Amino acid sequence: MPRTPAPRPSASPALDARVARLRQAAHAEPRLEGVLLYGSWTTGEADAHSDIEAYLFLDDGHAGTFDGPGFLRALGPLALAHTNQFGVLAVVFDDDLMRGEFHLEAAGPGIEAVADWRGLVHLPDPAAAVLLDRGGRLAEAAARLAAPLAPEPAKTATHLTGELANWTLMLAHLLARREDARAHNLLHARVSPLQLQLCRLLRGTTDHWLTPSRAAERDLPAADLDRYTATTARLEAAGLRAAARASWQWSRELAAEAHGRWGTPVPQGLHARIAGLLDRD
Repeated sequence: MPRTPAPRPSASPALDARVARLRQAAHAEPRLEGVLLYGSWTTGEADAHSDIEAYLFLDDGHAGTFDGPGFLRALGPLALAHTNQFGVLAVVFDDDLMRGEFHLEAAGPGIEAVADWRGLVHLPDPAAAVLLDRGGRLAEAAARLAAPLAPEPAKTATHLTGELANWTLMLAHLLARREDARAHNLLHARVSPLQLQLCRLLRGTTDHWLTPSRAAERDLPAADLDRYTATTARLEAAGLRAAARASWQWSRELAAEAHGRWGTPVPQGLHARIAGLLDRD
């Protein structure tokens, strides 16, 4: 379902002000060729708890030497600035604890790659998301992200059904080995997002596809939220095993629903064997 363009102003005056400062600072920095926002501000979902997220496309000759934290101080004092595990400059602004994530990219290959983000990034209003575009290439590439690209149902459901079987089998083996901490992490960090994606696919609520837990309280029926809740547990042996069994039962029901709707394959024998492993004490 397409989202409407982000309203101006948003529900976060602080974020609006920081976006305005970023636009001003970018136009004053000659080494920048383009700046592209993404995230909740660009989709009209920003609130008082939202981050600021952007790609900073630098002249190719300056991409490796640009002082990112120094530039971002024009947006506010920094309490933290570090390169995270994904190679992204992550900052925290000291005045209001707003988080920021900034990708510093060489403009040549970086802007060229933007058009290939379809299905990963959705910009309902590309013109608002582009804060700086000295050469015109960024606006052209961002325009290709205006229409959401929904996942293809049958292919995606088949993939998710396989993924859920694979990771739940690993979960069963971890529980049998009594690696409860590792099993707890796998259940919540790996299996649950896949379930929520398959659930969203079936319910037709794929707007938050890449972060399927986002706005789940609003997007999914109460019955599905109850099933999701049953898959969560404290790191306690009996409760964790009960949550794992409830998780696999929900996965099997979602897979069966997908099969009934799109004819996707379900390996019934394997599914039953995984259930048997999870039923062991």
